[in-house]
Amino acid sequence: MMFADGFWLGSLQPFDSIFDVDISFADFSNAAAMWMCLVALLSFHEFGHAWAAYKCGDDTARLMGRMTVNPVVHIDPIGTILIPWLMILMNSTNTDLGIAFFGWAKPVPVNPSNLSNRKRDDIFISMAGPIMNVILAIALVILYRLLLEFPIDTEKGAVVHEIVNIAFLSMILCMFNLIPIPPLDGSHVMRHVIGMSEMTYMNIARYGFIILIVVINLFPEIFNFVFGVSRSVIIFLVQLLGV
Repeated sequence: MMFADGFWLGSLQPFDSIFDVDISFADFSNAAAMWMCLVALLSFHEFGHAWAAYKCGDDTARLMGRMTVNPVVHIDPIGTILIPWLMILMNSTNTDLGIAFFGWAKPVPVNPSNLSNRKRDDIFISMAGPIMNVILAIALVILYRLLLEFPIDTEKGAVVHEIVNIAFLSMILCMFNLIPIPPLDGSHVMRHVIGMSEMTYMNIARYGFIILIVVINLFPEIFNFVFGVSRSVIIFLVQLLGV
C-alpha cells in the first residue's frame, strides 16, 4: 500500500499567448520561494505518514529511509519538480492552457500485513500527514506572532509576513489531501466508512490522479471549499493570537 499525497497547482488557461513571452522575474522568484516552502511542507507531511506507520508496527518506510524530513527522499521527479516548475514558468510568462493541475510527492510505502489493526492503523497513518500540516500551520502562526515582538521590519511587504502565507499553504496541503479520491489521504478513511475492499480501492487508485484532474476541472468549487476552509483556519489562528 502506498500513501500518495497531492497538492493543487492552479489552472492554465487558453493556449493563445504561448508565444507572448514576457517573463516576470518578481513572480518567478516569489513562486520559486513558495515552491521551496511547499517541498519542505510536503517533507513533514510524508514524515508524518512514515512515523505513524512505524508507531503502528510497520518499519517499511523507516528501512527505506523515508522516516525523515529530508526533502530529497520525498521528491518525485515529475510530481514535485517537473510539473510545478512548468507551472511556475508558465505563470511567469503569462502562458495559460485552461486546465487545473496538481503535483505530488513520492508515496510513502506501507505494508498492511505489519499492522496489528489494519482498519484503525490505516486511518491513523493516512490522517498523520494532514495532522502534521495543521501542526505546522499553528507553529508558523505562533512563530509569526513572536517575531512581531522583535525590532524587525514589519511594514507592508516585509518578508516576515510571508510566514502567514506559508501557514496558509500548509493548511491547503492538509485540506486538499482530505479529498476522498484515491490515492489522497481522505480516500483511506472513505474506504473504511463505506466498506470498500482493498482490491477495489487499489484498482481505483491506479487511475486516481486522472480522476482527480477531471474532478477538479469539472467541479472547481471543490478547491474553492479547500481554499475557503484553509483561509478561515488561518484567520482564526491569527485573531486568536491577537496579530
